[in-house]
Amino acid sequence: MEYKDRITLEAGKRSGQPCIRGLRMTVADVLSYLAAGMSNQEVLEAFPYLEEEDILAVLAYAAQECA
Repeated sequence: MEYKDRITLEAGKRSGQPCIRGLRMTVADVLSYLAAGMSNQEVLEAFPYLEEEDILAVLAYAAQECA
């Protein structure tokens, strides 16, 4: 999964943390929901502006940045 079109960095938004498609939802936000036990589907239902590809991009970003 190529995440570069979905994960954005903007200095003035969420203290420059990586966000999803310029929204105020950060990679860390999504990862924390998943780590707490929410399924992809539950995250998508809780945040209808997110797409399945956003979650995949978050996971790909985290995998690359932690490697």
